Amino acid sequence: MALSPILFRGVFLLLARFELVVVFRQLAGFALLAALAAPAAVRAGAQATAPPANAATPAKTDVTDEVGRRVSIPVPVRRIVSLAPNLTETIYALGAQDRLVGVTDYCDYPPEAQQKARVGGAVNPNLEQIVALKPDLVLAQAFTLNRRETVDALERLGVAVYSANAHSVDGILDSTRHLAEVIGAVEQSTVLLKNLRTRLGELKRHLAGRPPKRVLFVVWSDPLVTVGRQTFIADALRLAGAESVVETEQDWPRLSLEEVVRLQPDFLVFASSHSKTVRTTVEDLSQRPGWRGLDAVRNRRIAVISDAINRPAPRLVEALEDLARQLHPDAFEEKSKNRKAKIENRKNAAASGESPIFSFLFSLFAFHRVAP
Repeated sequence: MALSPILFRGVFLLLARFELVVVFRQLAGFALLAALAAPAAVRAGAQATAPPANAATPAKTDVTDEVGRRVSIPVPVRRIVSLAPNLTETIYALGAQDRLVGVTDYCDYPPEAQQKARVGGAVNPNLEQIVALKPDLVLAQAFTLNRRETVDALERLGVAVYSANAHSVDGILDSTRHLAEVIGAVEQSTVLLKNLRTRLGELKRHLAGRPPKRVLFVVWSDPLVTVGRQTFIADALRLAGAESVVETEQDWPRLSLEEVVRLQPDFLVFASSHSKTVRTTVEDLSQRPGWRGLDAVRNRRIAVISDAINRPAPRLVEALEDLARQLHPDAFEEKSKNRKAKIENRKNAAASGESPIFSFLFSLFAFHRVAP
């Protein structure tokens, strides 16, 4: 089962100890190369002729990234390295994949992204490989995935790094717009964001007036890990007509089964790219004493959605739509029936040769004629 939220906090942190050794070796290697190269550079500089006064300097623009850092970025941005799966997805959604020259080992969507050059893990990527790709810009996911030490190390090597940092669905859309402005894909983002906001508006209309379902979003089943109310996933759940039964400031809190049984969520929500894997997991859980105490397990109130909800990227909206349909199927059935009825009425009116306006006026006239 794909568990991307753990990518954003847990699994990568488990890998950090090992990768930390690697990054120190990388940094040590760069320091050694710099020390060896310094005398040669001085000698070469003494012999080299001064560049012409009118030599062209690459254009740059200063921007503020999403954690408040000032970053000087080349214009135009022709070569991009992404250090986070969600940022890789965003680049593809903006149609800028031809400029993407490097990704991490965890960047697996869309499938074509797996053909890009790899720069290692997200917590401690291979700095030498990144520099060798000669990027104009490196994209990082602040706090929840990429380490500040990685950003600082790349800056010392003269590489521009833009850090994204979204905590809500609106924040994801804003982050997409900011990123589009930075890489010069404003026109593409305008179309993309209009589509996403329209779909979110439709979702809101479908769910208007309906009480939210109480859910437990299962990030990990053993130990049991869920989401806190300040995460973008919790915000996504609210937009899908759900609310987490867990109210905590922690981003990824661990729970006891006893606590979950006490809370009795209406639904359990799992995210995975392989629904069969989740079904197997649910069947296994239903045999365990603690899990059997949940009404949602006994009554098979299980929602399985795409792991797109785990990544703060445009594709998350698709996962929201799917979840809303599973939690509130009647809301979508009613709208679908009404739409079909309207279409059928129009067809009947067209078949009888009457225009809708004529039919309306005739019915209005008839009403007044028969009214006392």
